[in-house]
Amino acid sequence: MTTIKLHNTRTRTKEDFVPIDPDNVRMYVCGPTVYDRAHLGNARPVVVFDVLYRLLRYAYGPDHVTYVRNFTDVDDKINATALARKRAGAEGSLEQLVQERSNETIGWYLHDMGALGAMEPNAMPRATEYIAQMIAMIEDLIAKGHAYAAVGHVLFAVDSWKNHYGALSGRSVDDMIAGARVEVAPYKKNPMDFVLWKPSTDELPGWDSPWGRGRPGWHIECSAMADDLLWKQPLAVGALSEQALQHPHVIDIHGGGNDLMFPHHENEIAQSCCANEQDVFANYWLHNEMLQVEGKKMSKSLGNFFTVHDLLEQGVPGEIIRFVFLQTHYRKPMDWTEKKAREAEATLRKWRALTADIEPAVTAAPAVVDALADDLNTAGAIAELHRFAAGGDAAGLLAGARLLGLLTDELAGWAETGAIDLSSYADRLADARAVAMQSKDFSEVDRLKAAYVAAGLEVRMSKDGIELVPVAGFDAAKLGCV
Repeated sequence: MTTIKLHNTRTRTKEDFVPIDPDNVRMYVCGPTVYDRAHLGNARPVVVFDVLYRLLRYAYGPDHVTYVRNFTDVDDKINATALARKRAGAEGSLEQLVQERSNETIGWYLHDMGALGAMEPNAMPRATEYIAQMIAMIEDLIAKGHAYAAVGHVLFAVDSWKNHYGALSGRSVDDMIAGARVEVAPYKKNPMDFVLWKPSTDELPGWDSPWGRGRPGWHIECSAMADDLLWKQPLAVGALSEQALQHPHVIDIHGGGNDLMFPHHENEIAQSCCANEQDVFANYWLHNEMLQVEGKKMSKSLGNFFTVHDLLEQGVPGEIIRFVFLQTHYRKPMDWTEKKAREAEATLRKWRALTADIEPAVTAAPAVVDALADDLNTAGAIAELHRFAAGGDAAGLLAGARLLGLLTDELAGWAETGAIDLSSYADRLADARAVAMQSKDFSEVDRLKAAYVAAGLEVRMSKDGIELVPVAGFDAAKLGCV
C-alpha cells in the first residue's frame, strides 16, 4: 500500500498518515453556513477534501472510510431572510420559514458541489438536529469547570485551557487578545472567552435549555456532531475496533479552510478536549489556502465576486472549475483566471475525445497515486495525466483522471460538440493564410479568425498547421454565416 503523507497543521510537518483503525478511517470537515449560494471560494475545500476522500477510499476501501461534513443552519442571516419573507406575507411560522430557507440553500449547495464532481459525504448533519448533544456537552463543560453561565449566556473559560489554547495556530492567548477582534462584554471573565450558548429573543428561533431559551454558539456544533457521528454512534453499535477504543473521542482527520484555524478550530479543540478530558481531538489537521480571482481577493466591491452557480449559468462546466482548482496545491493560494479556464477546457476536451468509448485501466498508475499520496499533490498528478495523454495511453489517462474526480461519467456531456467536423474550417483558414503570405494582405485571415472566435472557437496557428478548439459558449450555428 502506498504511504499517504499529509501536512499536519498541528505539528507543522508532513507526516505519514497512520489511521487509528485502518478499517474505520474517520474524517470531519467543516461545512457551509447555508444562508445563500456558495461562492467560488466556498467550493475550494469541497474539492480538496473530495480528492482526499477519494484517495482514502482507494487506499483503505470504500467501506472503510467515513466522511462527515456539516451544515450550519443556525445563523443570523438565515433568520433575517426568514423574517423578511414573513413580513412580506409568506405563510408559515418563523421556524418553518427558517427551515424552508435552509432547505433551499442546502439544495443549491448540493447541486452546485455535485456539478463540480464532489461525492456526497457519508453524513451531512445539520446543526439544528444536534441541539440536545450540544446542550449535553455544554453541561459537561460547566460541571468540569471549563465553562460558566452568565446573563443567559454560557461561555468557555479559556483560562481553564490556557496552556494548550492556541497550539494549532501557534499563537499565545496574550498574542490573540492583542491581535484579534474580541467581543467585549461585561459578563466575560476573560476577553478571549467564547460563546457556547446565547439567548434568543421571542421572535427568533430558539430552544429550551438549563440557561433559558436560546441557541448554540457556532463552535460547539462541530465538536458535538463530530463526537456523536464519529465516536458515540459507532461505539453504540459496536463498530469501533480495539484500536479505536484505545483512543477515545479521537478522530483521524479534521479539515477546512485556513480561515477557520482561528478561532473556530482552536475553539473546537478546546471544547472537545476539555469535555472528554484528553489532549487530542484529531490526529491530523489539514487546511487549504484561500482563493483569488485574477490576482485579487474576491470582493463584491471589486466586482470579482461570483458564485459557483454564476459560473455554471455562464456556461462554464463544473469539470473545468474542478480542473482549475486541482492545478494548484491545496496549501497554496489559488488564482482563478479566465485564461486558466480556457486552457482547462481545451485540455479536457482533448482528454475526453481521447478516452471516448475506452475502458479505464484496472487501477490508477503508481505515478498518479504517488503524487496524490504526497500531501495531495494534485498538480503533480495532473502532470502525469498529461504524459499519458501525450503517449496515447487512454486507459491509463482515464483511470488516473477518475481518481482525481475528472473524466467521470457524471461530469460527461458538456464536451460533446455534435457531429460537426471542424477540419474544413481549419483548411479554409490555412488556405487564406497561404494566400496572405504571398500577397501580404491578411484581411481575410483576420476576418475568418474573428468569425471563428465569435462562434466560440479558440484559433491556434503554428508552423505545423491550424487547430480549432471549441471553448465555453461554442455555437456551431454561427459557423454557417462565415
